[in-house]
Amino acid sequence: MKPCIHFVGFKGNEYNSAIKIWGNPDFYHRVHDRRAQAEFMKNDIVIFANGTENKFTPYTFDDSRVF
Repeated sequence: MKPCIHFVGFKGNEYNSAIKIWGNPDFYHRVHDRRAQAEFMKNDIVIFANGTENKFTPYTFDDSRVF
């Protein structure tokens, strides 16, 4: 099974720069929350925007309603 690419917390130019390096993500998460963590599978690649990995929030954001 091919690993999925997750972008977490990217905005604006950071997002565009990440796409240049990693390609389009399979999943985009606005915040680092429990919902995002539940979607991370063992072999997936998770790319955090600058400092996002340290900003875990216990509140869940429903990304699927935005896209």
